[in-house]
Amino acid sequence: MSDELVFYTHPMSRGRIVRWMLEEVGAPYRTELLTYGAGMKESAFRAVNPLGKVPALRHGGVAVTETAAICAYLADAFPEAGLAPAPGDPQRGAYYRWLFFAAGPVEAAVTDRALGVVVPEERRRMVGYGSMAEVLDALEAAVSAGEYLAGGRFSAADLYLGSHLMWGMQFGGIERRPAYETYVARLAGRPAAVRAREIDDRLIADRPQP
Repeated sequence: MSDELVFYTHPMSRGRIVRWMLEEVGAPYRTELLTYGAGMKESAFRAVNPLGKVPALRHGGVAVTETAAICAYLADAFPEAGLAPAPGDPQRGAYYRWLFFAAGPVEAAVTDRALGVVVPEERRRMVGYGSMAEVLDALEAAVSAGEYLAGGRFSAADLYLGSHLMWGMQFGGIERRPAYETYVARLAGRPAAVRAREIDDRLIADRPQP
């Protein structure tokens, strides 16, 4: 079975997070660019992701969807890249905690805010994030505790949560706080992050985007 990495994406999507992760991993990969609409709904791609959404990854015979899951998968599939605490390392808990905090409460709270959804105070127990204020305070405490989220070393959790902070602050979904800006500045200058941005920005410039 081939162990080829195939990355399905659009340069104006959450695929930018996975591109950064792939550049951190350093393994060769092939990019399949899909267009919004018909391109993502074709049967060939739906065999990879039935929802017809990017990003998605195929690694040999394994298909992985959902951005956080792809990041976690790549960290474990390529342990030599050092993007996750090893199994048994006590920092593995913090790694999982913040990776999936970003995938759950952060994304849900930011999406609700963008859609104008206001959760009544008496119903906050029904939503996983409670309130936007609580999410933002938890994030601030996490990124202020040290340089990185899990044991003082950069990991996929930093890449994923940091990406949400970068996008959120850029587009107004997350308020700017000094602790956030210090944290994301530390991440954005990583060589893999720079390469990934350059690749996707060039793709946006070079082709029409439906």
